[in-house]
Amino acid sequence: MAQTMELKGKKVLVYGTGKSGIGAADLLAAVGAKPVLFDEKLTLNAADILAKCAYPDKTDCVIAKYSDEVMDGVEMVVLSPGVPTDLPQVLRMKEAGIPVIGEVELAYVAGHGTVYAITGTNGKTTTTALLGKIMKEWHENTFVVGNIGTAYTSVVTRTNDDTAIVAEISSFQLETIDRFHPHVSAILNITEDHLNRHHTMAEYNRVKESITKNQDMSDYVVLNYEDEELRRFGEEVKAKTNVIYFSSQRRIPGGIWLDGERIVCEALGAGDIMSVKEMKIIGTHNHENAMAAIAMAVAAGVPVSSIVPSVKTFTAVPHRIEFIREVNGVVYYNDSKGTNPDAAIKGIEAMDRPTLLIGGGYDKGSDYRPWIRAFGDRVKYLVLEAKTRFDIKAQALECGFPEEKIVLFETMFEALDFCVAHAAPGDAVLLSPACASWGEFDNYEQRGDRFRSYVEAL
Repeated sequence: MAQTMELKGKKVLVYGTGKSGIGAADLLAAVGAKPVLFDEKLTLNAADILAKCAYPDKTDCVIAKYSDEVMDGVEMVVLSPGVPTDLPQVLRMKEAGIPVIGEVELAYVAGHGTVYAITGTNGKTTTTALLGKIMKEWHENTFVVGNIGTAYTSVVTRTNDDTAIVAEISSFQLETIDRFHPHVSAILNITEDHLNRHHTMAEYNRVKESITKNQDMSDYVVLNYEDEELRRFGEEVKAKTNVIYFSSQRRIPGGIWLDGERIVCEALGAGDIMSVKEMKIIGTHNHENAMAAIAMAVAAGVPVSSIVPSVKTFTAVPHRIEFIREVNGVVYYNDSKGTNPDAAIKGIEAMDRPTLLIGGGYDKGSDYRPWIRAFGDRVKYLVLEAKTRFDIKAQALECGFPEEKIVLFETMFEALDFCVAHAAPGDAVLLSPACASWGEFDNYEQRGDRFRSYVEAL
C-alpha cells in the first residue's frame, strides 16, 4: 500500500454506511487503521451493517445524531458521496483541522496502478463500461470501479503498479479529491443537474473539471467539442495536458469524430476506426460515448486492432436504453438511468417509432422543457407518474404538447398498465423518467429492475 504508514493505527470516521462507506471501512481495516462507520439514520441497525463488512471485528459502527462524542479521538474523516461537504458538522470537522477526504481519494492514495477516469452529467456508465471492456480484453489486470457500482476501495488490496483502474467518477466524489491523478480523464458533457447539492452551475462546472487538476503534460484529457463549456475549458487545460476532443457533428483535427457512419481518430495517429453500424448500442449519444472510450483507449496505448472487436461486441449497460423484449409487436426499453432531463433527451432521441414515454419521479427542481421540446413527433402518450407528474404536465402544456396525450398516475406500475393497454404493434414503451427514483424506489437500479420484471412477466 502506497500510504499505509499514514493510516496505520489512526481512528478514522467513515461517514455513511452504503457501498462506498463499507468499502472504505474494509480498506482502512485491511491497512491497520481503526475505522468507525457512522450514520445519522436512526432506523439503521449497527449489527446489520457490520455483518456486511469484511473485518467486522476490526470495525466499529455508530448510529446516532452527530455530536462531539462521535468525533472523540478521530484523526481523519472519509465522507461517502451522498454526504454533502457543506453540512454544518462537516464544516466543523474541517475547522477543527481534521482531514476530510472521500472514498475515491482514500482508494487512490492507498492503492497502485494507472487510473483512467470518466465524469460528465450523462453517459458516464456506458463510457466506463465500454472502456473497461476494451481495457480488460487487452490488459487482464484491469478493474472497473467507482460510481458504476463497485467501490474503488474494494479492489485496492489487489492492485499493483501494473494495474489499470477504469473509474466512473461523479461530481459528489470529485468534491473530496486532493491528490487523485488520472493518467487519462474524460469529461463527456456538463448540463444542469444536482443543483440542490452544488447550488450553482459555476460550482458544478468547477467540480466536474477538477478531475484534471493534478494532470500534467504527460497526461491526456478527452473532452466533448460540442459542449460549449468544455470547448472553453479545453483552452484552459492545454498548457498542462494533452487535450483530445470528440465530436459527432464535425471533423476535429487531432481529435476523434463521426464522419457519416464512420468513426475517425487522428489522435495519436489511430486513423479510421469503424462504422457505428457495427455497434450494438444505438443513438448519437452512444456514438459519442464510444468515441470518448476509444480516445481514452488510444491514449492508454491500446492498439486499434484490439479496440474494434471490444466495441463491436459491447452491449448496452443495464438501465440505459436497455432493450428488454418485444411483446405483441411492442418493444420495451428500460432507460431508468435517465434521471435528469438531458439524459432523458438521449433516450427519446434514440426511438425510431411511436413511443409511450413513462416519466416522472423525485423532484430535483429540474427544467423539463428542453426534454419535452426534444419529443418531436415520437411521443404517442406522455405517461407521467409520482411526485413530478403535475409539474411536468404543466411544462408540457406550456411547450404546446397536446393535453389529450398526457396521462397521470401515482405509480410506475399503474403507468405500465396503461401502456400495455394502449400500445399497438410497432410502438415502443420507454421508461425514461427524467427524474430520480427516490420515494417510490431506493434507486434507479431498483426502478429499472422492477420495470424489467413487469415486462418479462407479460
